Amino acid sequence: MRQFNIQLFANPNTNTTLMNGESPYTTTVQPTMKTFYKTSLLENARPELYFNQFGKKQPLPKNNGKKVEWRKFETFKPALTPLVEGVTPDGNKIDMKSIEKEIAQYGDYTTVSDRLELEAVDPIITAVTEEHGAQAGLTLDTITRNEVVTGTNVVYAGGKTSRAALTKSDIITPTLINQCVTFLKKMHAPKINGDYIAIIHPSVAYDLRESAAWIDVHKYSEATEIFNGEIGKLHGVRFIEDSEAKVWEAGANDKAVYATTIFGKDAYGVIEPSAESLEVIVKQKGSAGTADPLDQRSTVGWKASHAAKILYNERLIRIESGSFFSDTDKAN
Repeated sequence: MRQFNIQLFANPNTNTTLMNGESPYTTTVQPTMKTFYKTSLLENARPELYFNQFGKKQPLPKNNGKKVEWRKFETFKPALTPLVEGVTPDGNKIDMKSIEKEIAQYGDYTTVSDRLELEAVDPIITAVTEEHGAQAGLTLDTITRNEVVTGTNVVYAGGKTSRAALTKSDIITPTLINQCVTFLKKMHAPKINGDYIAIIHPSVAYDLRESAAWIDVHKYSEATEIFNGEIGKLHGVRFIEDSEAKVWEAGANDKAVYATTIFGKDAYGVIEPSAESLEVIVKQKGSAGTADPLDQRSTVGWKASHAAKILYNERLIRIESGSFFSDTDKAN
């Protein structure tokens, strides 16, 4: 994520009456506290972003309805007709399509009964903010994941023809990766920094890393910018390990089946993380008025607007497979 508009306190100045009957005083939240909570949110949200780091970014519409729009351009075909001297050809037209997706808002909060200290950063508020940062990142990434796995290009491991037929013995192989790369090349799917990207579950990565052709990330990391979660490379595909990669309990005998998604540039779109898309909100004790008559509660929460949409289905393919761990892993 790049930057967020963090509104820490909806009402930064709260009048509170002292217990001993002295005159009221006004409490003010220090800017350093706001910065600290903002940093906590960002640091704990970023590690959860696996799918969202590769989506085509689109700004959240400002005062412009509840839908986000991506523009999709079709590739020009080869211009095979020779030019005639002095004759201007007809030229080509832009084949552009508009793809829309309804925007939804997500969020959560926690009530904290301990006192929020105004003079220094409160450790309980800090800890809860960190947890909510991780929750926000995971939530937004899971929404994108759920859209991406609706792609219709699927290869089943072990030569099977359906998800329900897969067993733990139907594991992912380098040959399957190569087949998917060939598919994407034939679809003219553009690459991302010279390679295709795969998001893979750790249980599936365990099987694939046994291949002699596997290249661990540390062998090329000094010369290449590494993506969040990147673990290695095989057949021109860079692998991102994500424990939240899609798992179904839908194989033979309801064993775990895993999705390994391989894609090229702009295969799907996401809302650009920006000043309008994510907030963390911390409210101090006493800010709730009659809802908190004894000034006993503080709250920490977040809310975000998000949407994701497949833009080019032909630039995305999914391998569904079993794993050595199919007997124990659960759906997510």
